[in-house]
Amino acid sequence: MKTVAIGGLGAIGLKLARALDAGVDGLRLVAVAARDQVKAENNLRGFRAPPRVVTLHGLAEADIVVEAAPAAVFEQIASAAIEAGRIFVPASVGALLPRMHLVRRAHETGARIVVPTGALLGLDAVRAAAEGRVDSIAIESRKPPRGLEGAPYLVKHGIDVSGLTAPLRVFEGNAFDAAAGFPANVNVAAALALAGIGPAETRVEIWADPGIDRNTHTIRVEAEAARFTMTIENVPSAENPRTGQITALSMLACLRGLVATLKVGT
Repeated sequence: MKTVAIGGLGAIGLKLARALDAGVDGLRLVAVAARDQVKAENNLRGFRAPPRVVTLHGLAEADIVVEAAPAAVFEQIASAAIEAGRIFVPASVGALLPRMHLVRRAHETGARIVVPTGALLGLDAVRAAAEGRVDSIAIESRKPPRGLEGAPYLVKHGIDVSGLTAPLRVFEGNAFDAAAGFPANVNVAAALALAGIGPAETRVEIWADPGIDRNTHTIRVEAEAARFTMTIENVPSAENPRTGQITALSMLACLRGLVATLKVGT
């Protein structure tokens, strides 16, 4: 039995907490942390075995520390978990790209950083292809404009997406710059970059598209071993339109894989 702690009780964290409380073989939820402690305690009412509400650093008492919080507190959660030698599972993968020192530190402390697939697909194929020569990897992300509002890149460049009547490409560049400009939107691009050829070489396009109601991501890979294109259309979370409903499910599948007797896929 491995213990689990979750940082953040928003669209991802609360769903994950409920699933763990309902029962997952080999896992036990023991702690959560949230910005509003009173709200957190209210959200935990009705749990069969309510976890403790702790500080961000207190999460590191568990075997597995899940980050599902605003990117602003990413390093606090990650550092504590890594220093304690825990398994760290981040939802805000984009926040990891400029903090690769955490990976080096995990190597020193014996910690593990396990990046879930999240709202993406096909990372098994990307990782396999990356064992050989890869010529290019690109991702095109399209979101309803509401899901992009407030992104730092849009604010900095004065891009207004609120009244769009046609699709607008709001960003084109590499995964590193995309993660910095859209920290709440492109964790998918960060995960793809880590699975493949790195953030500097992974090309990213972001579109605000008023004609869609799902967050859509298309991956294109040209490699020595294979050429493939994959598209996923995710239903946005009602609690947070920047997050797809599948993200919390992916986090749960990732946790199951950490303790499963039979694990399918890399």
